[in-house]
Amino acid sequence: MKFIANALVLIGVAASLSACNTMSGFGEDVQGAGSAVTKASQGAQSSY
Repeated sequence: MKFIANALVLIGVAASLSACNTMSGFGEDVQGAGSAVTKASQGAQSSY
C-alpha cells in the first residue's frame, strides 16, 4: 500500500513539473499548493 501511495505521489509531482515551462511557473504552482494547504488547515482548526 505504501508503495502505491509513493508511486502516485511521484506521478503527481512528475505531472506538475512537466506542466511548468519556467521556474516562475513552478513557483506559482508551489505557492498555489501552499495556499490550499493553509486554507485546509485553517478550516480544520475553525471546526473545533
